[in-house]
Amino acid sequence: MSERKVLNKYYPPDFDPAKIPKLKLPKDRQYVVRLMAPFNMRCKTCGEYIYKGKKFNARKETVQNEVYLGLPIFRFYIKCTRCLAEITFKTDPENTDYTMEHGATRNFQAEKLLEEEEKRMQKEREEEELNNPMKVLENRTKDSKLEMEVLENLQELKELNQRQANVDFEAMLKQYKEYEEEQKRKEQEEDEQEMKAMLEEAQNRRLLVDSDSDEESAKSCTKPVAKIKPTDILQEEPQPPCKKLKTETWERSVGKLNTKSQLAGLVTVRKQKPGPALANGTENHGTTANTGSFPTATGTTSSSLGLLGAYSDSEDSASD
Repeated sequence: MSERKVLNKYYPPDFDPAKIPKLKLPKDRQYVVRLMAPFNMRCKTCGEYIYKGKKFNARKETVQNEVYLGLPIFRFYIKCTRCLAEITFKTDPENTDYTMEHGATRNFQAEKLLEEEEKRMQKEREEEELNNPMKVLENRTKDSKLEMEVLENLQELKELNQRQANVDFEAMLKQYKEYEEEQKRKEQEEDEQEMKAMLEEAQNRRLLVDSDSDEESAKSCTKPVAKIKPTDILQEEPQPPCKKLKTETWERSVGKLNTKSQLAGLVTVRKQKPGPALANGTENHGTTANTGSFPTATGTTSSSLGLLGAYSDSEDSASD
């Protein structure tokens, strides 16, 4: 089976390549190529700016009778993007650049102009030195002076660099770090002192408030002085009533033990009803019955007092 894409072709045995007719194409024929603008330019017709790198479909041709060291020079034709005016430029192999020919002006070529000016001055100097030996001597003295100035400036720069090199940056950083630590320590000490002063001030205020409250309570509880005249009471301001002192917790729950009125409320004497047999009895039997009830009452009183004392002791121990 034969190949689908054949690379080799069949040449018959009587093939003669000299008999093949040659196409006679013109030397200045043009080709359509795709290129980018090699530099910034401005159209002379409409003033449109064409920036470097803009793409165009250009026509390319070889310039006749212009060659540099055997290298041909090419010319390119493009059209303005706004007014469609024709712009032409060609290659410059001598300066490895492009030169503008027609239709636009090149922008931002100050560096190129400076280089051209330097080359022109160098060429004129060489021409003067060829015909005038004194000019050669003057140029050499100027060059030597310029070289000495450059060396002096270079030496100054070296000395300046050496001065900066002698600076120990690590020591500077260490010193700055120590200074920061000392500042932090001072700030902490100041904060602690302020906190202590505030605490002392608050404690003093609390003590003053407590003492003032005690004095006010003592003053308010003092008895008013007896009035000489009955009308004096109408002229003076009324005094606030005396506040009772706060009772202890165990006194609230149990009460005071030394007062008889509270004990009388706790102890009750149970009266005995006389029976039918004793109704017709003598007075002595009645007196003995009444006196017999007192020991029971006194016994209950002593037992209740013992219970109250034990309860008060337990309350005191719990409060402590």
